[in-house]
Amino acid sequence: MNAFTLNRRSVMLSAVAGASSMLIPGLANSGTAHAQATPALAGNAGHYRFRVGDISATVLSDGVIGGPPRVYASDAPEAELQEVLRQVFLPADHMTLNLNTLLIETGGRRILIEAGAGKTMGPNGGQIFDNLAAVGLAPADIDAIVISHAHPDHVGNLRTADGGKAFPRATVFVPKADWDFFVRTDPDLSYMPVPEEFRLRFAANIKNSLAPFMNDVELYEAGAEIVPGLTTIVASGHTPGMATFLVHSGNDQLLLTADLAYHPVVNVDRPWLPGPDRDKETALASRRRIFDRAAADRLPVLGFHFPFPGLGRMLKTDGGYAWVPANWQF
Repeated sequence: MNAFTLNRRSVMLSAVAGASSMLIPGLANSGTAHAQATPALAGNAGHYRFRVGDISATVLSDGVIGGPPRVYASDAPEAELQEVLRQVFLPADHMTLNLNTLLIETGGRRILIEAGAGKTMGPNGGQIFDNLAAVGLAPADIDAIVISHAHPDHVGNLRTADGGKAFPRATVFVPKADWDFFVRTDPDLSYMPVPEEFRLRFAANIKNSLAPFMNDVELYEAGAEIVPGLTTIVASGHTPGMATFLVHSGNDQLLLTADLAYHPVVNVDRPWLPGPDRDKETALASRRRIFDRAAADRLPVLGFHFPFPGLGRMLKTDGGYAWVPANWQF
């Protein structure tokens, strides 16, 4: 092992410990972590501001979703999966996934990358509107929404309860291959490791969420530049047309990985395959290609489902990758 090759296990545990000490002051000195918020602790921020060169960027949380860890680590040996979850103090029966949308302000436009889930995948989504308000904005202030792929947790907030456009002025960009697969046909979702009833609801929520934009959606091919400073990257496999994103300004860049990985513990620090990937071999090739780029170029990375605010870096290890959370900027 040379000086530039690290052991995945040691990096994983050190990264998790580092993140805990940064984000949970005092926990190291406490015998018990209290999950129930007291009134003094209620109302944590659901937005996080930073910059990419001249571009103003804000992570806006839409809340959380989740499910059995096995769904997100489909090929993991059960005993090893349970031990990994135990080592990093995660529950054995439920994996929580964040919904980290990104608002960028560039060229006089406000562009939202991913729309979030709304209530399409459980009761704990739909927080983006409150978090927009917290930074002084309303849905009508959004000029464009760029979707990486057409799953409900990325498009669920596009439709109001009465069937209208939740973002009335926004142009919505969707990958053409995903539109063709999920919207123009009745998609075969038998590859998804979930009950049939969930699959039916999943497919219906995609169509319902995108229905207000049927006549004016902008379809794009991954690889296109949507606006100056926002380039899409081919990342197919999870869905037919999934894209990831590169936000760039001057010498500064930020890579958004969409659903290349669900949770860093099981899909970065460990190489296990997400069950919802439609074409697992193609998705794996996309994951390796883009993670290799992130590690080689030392790019800041935003993981859509990673623990809020989802920012960090990919580190190349002896057997794969490790996730290193970014320091919190006050």
